Amino acid sequence: MSDKVSHATPSFEVLYPGQPGDAPATLKNVPHRGGPMNPSVEALRAQFGAAIGRAEVVWGETTVYVERTKVGEICAWLQAAPTQSYEYLSDVTAVEYRDATRPVEVVWHIRSLKFRRFLRLKAEIPKDGKTPLEVPSVWPVWKGADWLERECYDMFGINFAGHPDLRRILMWEQYKEGFPLRKDFPMRGRFSRSEQLKQALAANPEARYSKEELSISDAFEDLPLDMRKRLAGGEKTGE
Repeated sequence: MSDKVSHATPSFEVLYPGQPGDAPATLKNVPHRGGPMNPSVEALRAQFGAAIGRAEVVWGETTVYVERTKVGEICAWLQAAPTQSYEYLSDVTAVEYRDATRPVEVVWHIRSLKFRRFLRLKAEIPKDGKTPLEVPSVWPVWKGADWLERECYDMFGINFAGHPDLRRILMWEQYKEGFPLRKDFPMRGRFSRSEQLKQALAANPEARYSKEELSISDAFEDLPLDMRKRLAGGEKTGE
């Protein structure tokens, strides 16, 4: 009986996402402004009409402005439509400009791995003192939006309607100085250094975890009543 082991090379075909026959390529000599626009923009205009605003191409990336109340519907269509297939949400963030007349922009970065497309969605929220800083959550579309939306809420104070567990994620939940990335937030914070130190020393680091993760039983009792009720009800999204 032969002791030789066959090491036959497996036969397989390398499949690349995108259009058949297209090979991945790095774009070169990309202009600052202009260039080919992501074809999803025209598809969005055909599907949603006036809810789709202006679009621009900067450094080869397409940005399209959308009606903020329609964000959930638009993202659901982009994710589910076979001709779009934006299955990956890479970031959710916001931009506030020093110009007080310019609106706050909420930004979503999404990618279609199938078609090798990148699309940046933006929704504007006027800073008129009347319009709430709120947009629909895209958590029902991409579960990866969970912590991304929480960070955006924590830093900018933007409410994501429909998020199942919208609370602070970088700052502690009892943080009372406001939203650190807003332009009206003082560089040194709103409280004195002594008050900041007092609050930091009073914070319980064990309170950052769920009830199941607590190793010190007293830590759970130190939590605010509303947090204790929420954690006692079982594991929640984002824990």
